[in-house]
Amino acid sequence: MAPHMGRRLRKGAGTTAVAALAVAALSASQAPGVVHASTPTDQAASDVTPPPAPDAPASGNSPYYTDLPPLASPTPPPNASTGTLPIGDQQGIPATVLDAYKKAEAALATDRPNCHLPWQLLGGIGKVESGHANGGRVDANGTTLTPILGPVLNGAGFANITDTDGGAYDGDKVHDRAVGPMQFIPSTWATSGRDGNGDGVKDPNNVYDAALAAGFYLCGNGRDVAVKADLDKAILSYNQSQEYLTTVTTWFDFYRRGTHEVPDGTGSLPSRRSDQTSPKQPPVTPKAPPSQKPSPKPTPTPPAPPVKPTVPPTKPDGGGTPTPTVPRATTFEGVGAKELTAFAGGAFGGQPTARVKDASGKAMAKVSVTFEIIGDTDTRFTGGATTVTVATAADGTAAAPALKAGEKTGTFTVRATVTEAGLSAVEWKATVVARQADALVRSDTKELTAAPSGEFANPVSVKATYKGAVASGVAASATMIVTPAAGADPKAEPKVNDKGPYFKDAKGNPVRELTDLKTDANGVLVLPKMYADAQTGTFLLRLTTEGGATLTLELKVAAAS
Repeated sequence: MAPHMGRRLRKGAGTTAVAALAVAALSASQAPGVVHASTPTDQAASDVTPPPAPDAPASGNSPYYTDLPPLASPTPPPNASTGTLPIGDQQGIPATVLDAYKKAEAALATDRPNCHLPWQLLGGIGKVESGHANGGRVDANGTTLTPILGPVLNGAGFANITDTDGGAYDGDKVHDRAVGPMQFIPSTWATSGRDGNGDGVKDPNNVYDAALAAGFYLCGNGRDVAVKADLDKAILSYNQSQEYLTTVTTWFDFYRRGTHEVPDGTGSLPSRRSDQTSPKQPPVTPKAPPSQKPSPKPTPTPPAPPVKPTVPPTKPDGGGTPTPTVPRATTFEGVGAKELTAFAGGAFGGQPTARVKDASGKAMAKVSVTFEIIGDTDTRFTGGATTVTVATAADGTAAAPALKAGEKTGTFTVRATVTEAGLSAVEWKATVVARQADALVRSDTKELTAAPSGEFANPVSVKATYKGAVASGVAASATMIVTPAAGADPKAEPKVNDKGPYFKDAKGNPVRELTDLKTDANGVLVLPKMYADAQTGTFLLRLTTEGGATLTLELKVAAAS
């Protein structure tokens, strides 16, 4: 929390005993994960749930933001005249912060699928810890514009934690302080930090990094937050206060009912802290008229008012203070290839990519685009999903994860949609074709000979390739054909021979055509054993693959000399 937040100030205590209990409770509730003596320092904090301090009050004493959600609907209707959502309200979450929560949820769905962590839980933690990074005061990469620091943990009303980071994160080389939008202490960040935005840096001041780290921390000890008991343990592992648990859970439930995105820097800041001596309900201080001066009150210093975000105003049409508007997506279009093709089991040459623009034609970043595979196909996005949601980049484009073709051939559709009303979906036609080979060669040069009514000693082994690469899993056929007559059309379909060499079916009957062959993982095809009838002479065996590769071999049947 920023210094003005007074994140972990001690409540006043009437007696020394009460004060001691308060300090003990605060020592157990540092955000997130103070390293206790019972926690092995060589074990990652994200896999450890700090045990409750034995002398901590059952109701909890840890200071934090106590503001509760409003009673109004989580998603208010748009402004009737502008069609825009309000800004600065408690329901909204700043765009970049919301994007960070959702990206963390998506990452954990892959890395910790059994945890079932929803982004709304991170939203509840982030609201209580820092008011969503001070109302979304972050830059384009998600890093806070100013540091958010908790109090010095020097034992004076707080936990006593000697410096562990040389002041690298918190600027204090004597003691530690909680850092960033999710309030990690440096010693915990050292083991739990994550790179959530892919820039190669683990920064507790970056909301993408902090949100992902918080998610892994909450999922520690194999917890499944879809189970109420594990959900409570996860929240209490972050701050061991029953009131903290109740407050976070209330915001979690509120966000699950719905919320909306507001511009960065315009989010509402909490105003009440659990360490304040003010009553549970926030005091209402009437605004004095401009011509009057408010009388000083002999009361404790009130909490600092929320920082009012600086929002460029629009030009008023007829006086009064204009209401900042939230840009709305008006254009949703596909870019790049319109059709996608891949061989069975292979990768598609391109990715479905869409772009979002506002009414002025400007690219819109951080807009959620959902890609979905539709049709009878076993093709999947990387990771095995059939539906994924991707946020647009700075240029307004969102690209679906790579598509991996399945074994089922045919055509299906990839559809992209945004949540903006009235915007048509974008679709791509995708086709999976059978594996192919364009060349066949024998694996050896031995003659294929047999005596009448005998067996061919050498098996037929060939290798298939496509554009020089191994062609595995390619369908092939082998047919004993009649030798074409002189002057016959070379493109004419050859006839199946009814005499000469043959294969055997499962019952031992002669067959001269095999159609269910397939090359192995190395592109090799070995034919079954061949036999000769009483006919002598030179016969032809033709091999054909999917894709048009052919190879004709001579089979000789002659009596032994």
